[in-house]
Amino acid sequence: MRAAVLTRFGAPLTVREMPDPEAGGGEVLVEVLATCVLPYAAEVFSGERNYPLVPPVVPGVGGVGRVVHVGPDATRLHAGDLVWCDSTVRSRDDALTPDITLQGWSSRGEGGASLARYLHDGSFAELMRVPTENVYPLPAAAGGDPARWAALGVHVIPYGGLLAGGLSAGETLLVNGATGNLGSSAVALALAMGAGRVVAPGRNQAALSLLADRFGPRVRPVPLSGDEAADQAAMSAAADGPIDMVIDLLPPSAPSSAARTAAMTVREYGRVVLMGGVGMLGGDDLALPYPWIMRNSVTVRGQWMYPRTANTGVIRLLASGTLDLTPERVRTFPLDAVNDAIAYAATHGGPFDRTILVPPFG
Repeated sequence: MRAAVLTRFGAPLTVREMPDPEAGGGEVLVEVLATCVLPYAAEVFSGERNYPLVPPVVPGVGGVGRVVHVGPDATRLHAGDLVWCDSTVRSRDDALTPDITLQGWSSRGEGGASLARYLHDGSFAELMRVPTENVYPLPAAAGGDPARWAALGVHVIPYGGLLAGGLSAGETLLVNGATGNLGSSAVALALAMGAGRVVAPGRNQAALSLLADRFGPRVRPVPLSGDEAADQAAMSAAADGPIDMVIDLLPPSAPSSAARTAAMTVREYGRVVLMGGVGMLGGDDLALPYPWIMRNSVTVRGQWMYPRTANTGVIRLLASGTLDLTPERVRTFPLDAVNDAIAYAATHGGPFDRTILVPPFG
């Protein structure tokens, strides 16, 4: 097969021939039809984000594909099935605190690193070996536009955060980082899940206008000034009532003060879910006031990625049309143009911009 390989951090990816992966028991071999190139991929491959990838490695986070071969433990998957491949791989020997690796992308702790050494390569290739439990059947409609459906890998992340926070229909949600790739997805998902209002703060006025135009009055854009007190007041006013939940999806470049300002708009007994990258590159701690958390009975929860069931949930939202992929701006690149795709993604990371790699097979 042909694959794009990161030979060392800071070097362009190299497209070359590699041996076809072989799926063993508990695994599925998948032909990759489309995989998302994340806006911050260049930061990962340069080494700026200090991700625990070990070159040489085929990177790539999940994708849409077609089953080539299934192991003996698969009872419902068959060769030829159209599927979504989830990159979040969990160890099978600890039900309470499984180790996690993001196949072809990142990992957590030594246990996650051990998983990454075994499931080393990701989806920037013609073929990919995936654990059976990470393969999800897709509706036939996805076969008509697999590149558009590859955005599932973006949507499932904030969906996991909304599930973790227990978002209920009719509630008011504040999405911190709403003008970004993941944040804008959180806005769309929250509305699909029945949120009454979504407060969307940001500095990018064009992106805020795009959200308001697409979703109408249930989205309340808030242009930010950088003044903590003024921004907090503006977000609270835009909600026109209590803010039940805050989800933070700010990137590593954002200061902790921006996360704190948004978090402290939540109502008494409200929930705050932290999913962004604040602090990953250094800087001040979040420093939420202890008395404020305690006296207001606020729940603050961290959430890395999502439960397995989130994949099924997003697929159902997409299949039903409740979450609509039609307005998304999709740009595709062949495998040979992988470095062009990475550069394009870095400058097109706004709301509903998708950069997709489509490795041709054969």
